[in-house]
Amino acid sequence: MQHKMKKIIVLILLCTAVEGSSQSKGIFSKDPIINLENWQKKKLYFGFFLGFNTYDFKIDYKTVGPDIQVDKSGGFNVGLVTNFRLQEYLDLRFEPGLYYSDRILHYPPNSGFNSPSDAIREINSTYVNFPLLLKFSALRTGNVRPYLLGGVSANLNLSSNAKSFDDNLEERFRVKTWTTNYEIGFGIDIFSEYFIFSPSIRGQFGISDELIRDKDPNSPWTGNIQSMKSRGFLINFAFH
Repeated sequence: MQHKMKKIIVLILLCTAVEGSSQSKGIFSKDPIINLENWQKKKLYFGFFLGFNTYDFKIDYKTVGPDIQVDKSGGFNVGLVTNFRLQEYLDLRFEPGLYYSDRILHYPPNSGFNSPSDAIREINSTYVNFPLLLKFSALRTGNVRPYLLGGVSANLNLSSNAKSFDDNLEERFRVKTWTTNYEIGFGIDIFSEYFIFSPSIRGQFGISDELIRDKDPNSPWTGNIQSMKSRGFLINFAFH
């Protein structure tokens, strides 16, 4: 599923690049033809995005010792965009989306496990992300307009195992269903003849602790963890 989504995203971006190359003279030339001149005056508009992500964990411990190592792998993003213009350079955006990610925890070898497999936990996360963001746009130059993004979001983790009665003794690593984050980033609006292509890069930083502890307070998997919060690096390609 993940590899198929990546192929679809790459194919769409390639098609967009081919379309954009035919219009590059109009966008980046010294005296460009101004595309979609009245678009930024719209009060409300919609779009969609595709993209990639890499998620990590920020882990704080109760006592000092060897850190848990986190292996990251790339995931994909897909979602919708609703943009409401507050004023000329300020917009309110709601971008609900589906974010898939995969992380593997490697516990230190001296943590008291009975077998090497006990020291490894794979965490597959399927987030439904609900971000509410403010978009601060710069002055439009020709057909290009850079911007900054910032706001808060809530993640619904469909793979959390929060309702499971099993814990790590039964090889079940559990995290909370809902978590909160703050997000910051930047991007650029590129105005073509028929649509706006808007790539952006942003960071997502967990505010709330998402770990569900094992029933045993001295569990080697969760006993020494003070808090565990997700951190994400997101690349989105929006089309309006």
